[in-house]
Amino acid sequence: MTDEPARILVAEDDRRLAGMLEQLLASDGYEVVVAHDGQRALHEAMTGRFDVLLFDRGLPAREGLDVIEGLRAQGNTVPALILSALGNPADRVEGLTRGAEDYLPKPFDVDELLARLRVLRRKSAMATTGLAIPGGILHPQRHEAVLTAGQVVVLSERENDLLATLARRPRQVFTRDELLESVFADADDTGVVDAYVHHLRKKLGRGCVLTVRGVGYALGALS
Repeated sequence: MTDEPARILVAEDDRRLAGMLEQLLASDGYEVVVAHDGQRALHEAMTGRFDVLLFDRGLPAREGLDVIEGLRAQGNTVPALILSALGNPADRVEGLTRGAEDYLPKPFDVDELLARLRVLRRKSAMATTGLAIPGGILHPQRHEAVLTAGQVVVLSERENDLLATLARRPRQVFTRDELLESVFADADDTGVVDAYVHHLRKKLGRGCVLTVRGVGYALGALS
């Protein structure tokens, strides 16, 4: 278990409602990140760690359900609740079919919203769904990478933590110092990062980790 607060991404273009949601969720113990359009929401969700997503449908730049579909296609499985003025049965079915775990029409009851989010938080905490990596799926809790050919590769704790860090933010380039601090806190030489990248490449192929010259490392390209 972790003492870190649950992180929630709120995508809502109505700035007054977004501000109200931010205050409400912060008072319920969340660390809240707000995006006011679909493109920003997609960027935040792909590059940040979140436990729950709370999305409006009618977002500028990119519709909320389109964002969720894009995230699912990239292997992002963070539970999502749609909060929308489009609340007839057909709208709800569409939302659930396209990747949302829950759907609450506007106007909504505050207590019901918080209760539904708590359910999704529990599902997120218990989930064993893996992270997309080049050529397969990483299951961090099991320290295993399951490749598309069916092969299961067992990783050491450090290999697992390094690959999970990269996979949780697949579009981010990490410096060696950042990886040293987040994964190898008891080491003081960035050479240990290079060594474990080498170990991962031996087990999973060179394409699993990308070297960005002059900067550091990123997750390899997802097919």
